[in-house]
Amino acid sequence: MRNDKPAKSRYILIAVPFVWLGVFFLIPFGIVAKIALSDAAIARPPYTPTFGLSKGWEGFVGLVSAFDLENFVWLTEEALYWKSYLSSLEIASISTVLTLAVGFPIAYGMSRAKASWRPTLVMLIILPFWTSFLIRVYAWIGILKKEGLLNLALTSLGLVDEPLTILNTNVAVYIGIVYSYLPFMVLPIYASLERLDDSLLEAAYDLGCTRISAFWTVTLPLAIPGVLAGALLVFIPAVGEFVIPDLLGGSDTLMIGKTLWVEFFSNRDWPVAAAVAVVLLALLVVPIVLFQRVQERNAGLVK
Repeated sequence: MRNDKPAKSRYILIAVPFVWLGVFFLIPFGIVAKIALSDAAIARPPYTPTFGLSKGWEGFVGLVSAFDLENFVWLTEEALYWKSYLSSLEIASISTVLTLAVGFPIAYGMSRAKASWRPTLVMLIILPFWTSFLIRVYAWIGILKKEGLLNLALTSLGLVDEPLTILNTNVAVYIGIVYSYLPFMVLPIYASLERLDDSLLEAAYDLGCTRISAFWTVTLPLAIPGVLAGALLVFIPAVGEFVIPDLLGGSDTLMIGKTLWVEFFSNRDWPVAAAVAVVLLALLVVPIVLFQRVQERNAGLVK
């Protein structure tokens, strides 16, 4: 009996995240998938379910016949949707690269700082999370507009002759994403660099490496897991971002998050919007699986 109790506790501990995943992800995803296979209707809710568990055998027949994927085919025929996907992937990719370019030096500087200063630096990185995300994005409107603080500073310093048009452009979207998701890039990289054994760098110096060559041969390879984790933490939410492109982007800024909002709340076409969400999730699963494989390989679990 004594041996059974630890086993039961272990099973319960393992079951908790699976139950959480099932209740808060799989069940909602199943509902979205069901709506994606439904037909649009002028009703409340604005769709007609093609199948249902309460219909018995008829519901099973409806389930089989529902997989005509009409709404998914519509996504390939209408240019708006695939252009939204491509634009979202492009903006998210560029934003991830920019966030890495800004975040890596910050994380490296934090890891090289005195041990007594590191908790304070980490707190400063996560300090923006104490303020509402929406308020922080709204603040950038006042900074980036023509009469904003940025143009005022540039014209006062004589760097530009007239105010720049930054707001309502893709540049403003990049700035908003980099600012908003910078902590998600800095913290994983810092966690990797903070565990770096200084004796490895000393050995590299003894073997004739300069500081730059030691960085490329020792520091950067050991920071790759943190870089990959940070890149995913930025890229995945940036693909489906809605608030930043809606507030800072212009009419030419096309992202799948804005398209989803229009389909759900303006066009009231829930089946097509649900199909868009399902395809978006399928696209994001690919980098997650690849990252998992890389992590397992780095841990020596995959030969």
